Amino acid sequence: MPRQGKNIYLRKDGRWEGRYQKEKVNGKRKYGYVFGRTYEEVEQKLISVKSEAQAPKSLSSFLFENVSLEWLDAQKPQLKISSYAKYANLLNSYLLPSFGIMPIQSITRNIAMKYSRELLASGGVSGQGLAPKTVNSIVSVLKNVLEYASRELGISTTSIGNIFVRQPQKPMRVLSRLEQTTLSDQLRNEPSPCNLGILLCLYTGMRIGEICALTWGDINIEEQYLFIHKSMQRVQTGDNDVKTKVIIQTPKSDCSIRKIPIPDEMLQLLIQSRKQDDAFFLTGMIHSYMEPRSMENRFKTVTGICGISNINFHALRHTFATRCVELGFDIKSLSEILGHASVNITLNRYVHPSMELKQENMNRLSVLLTTK
Repeated sequence: MPRQGKNIYLRKDGRWEGRYQKEKVNGKRKYGYVFGRTYEEVEQKLISVKSEAQAPKSLSSFLFENVSLEWLDAQKPQLKISSYAKYANLLNSYLLPSFGIMPIQSITRNIAMKYSRELLASGGVSGQGLAPKTVNSIVSVLKNVLEYASRELGISTTSIGNIFVRQPQKPMRVLSRLEQTTLSDQLRNEPSPCNLGILLCLYTGMRIGEICALTWGDINIEEQYLFIHKSMQRVQTGDNDVKTKVIIQTPKSDCSIRKIPIPDEMLQLLIQSRKQDDAFFLTGMIHSYMEPRSMENRFKTVTGICGISNINFHALRHTFATRCVELGFDIKSLSEILGHASVNITLNRYVHPSMELKQENMNRLSVLLTTK
């Protein structure tokens, strides 16, 4: 038993052990330990440790580099591999070179705002500026580190508030009905696992990472649905020798885990091509996969053959959503098929009325012109 008011114990090995409270890490209290041959020795060690803890910390312990790396380490247990790799890359590539040796208390909102403008105008390896989405991600990490310093370490930092760089809305390219027919015919005329995968995305709205991670075991032929529960992507490793690696993990949100009904025509093609459950859909092999950037390159080759230009793989998802709305799909059902958190995302980002649909709607006005 410890003596009253003291966290000092006699161990079974004959030594004395003293316990003391350290700073909280990620909201949880941590403990440290000292050891000695006598009670008095341990007692003196505890006094020394507590005195050091109460003494003003050196300026170096409050440098942005030290605090930011501690923040990253504290976040690691609760982050997906891809998220951890993203944060580590943003720190190493942008924030540490700019703020690493600065005392964290000296980073103000004005400094953060100026920094975000510089990134937008001349950031990146090329010096031609970073995309607004990247700048927002960098500033978000900066804000999280400052808040961690204040909340967990008791460091007096300045709140930088919300700094958000607006992203210009680029019109998403959607296949016309003629282009969609042309692409579908090309994919069916040259059947291959990869071409079948492109066709499957065109008629189910799957993401590129989802089709790359899909295995035949995820396809329920009998009940006619796809089970989407994992995604593939290439992430930064922070290793100079092997800079990136491909990972397969669960989707970023629970709503992305879903079952997608398979159209009848598509089902027949799947039945004809079926492989063993463990095989990747795009290769038909167990230990060989096709990663997203290779799939994107294959897609560009096929669309080039079809004479379709200025389009990327994600446009298949937008095309699927647009066709569904044109056919009168229930928006709630469509939103769940796409794996969206709300119908607003579906309506505001993924529905693009085609010129054909606009023309059909305008032609309805002809009734008014001919009515006497």
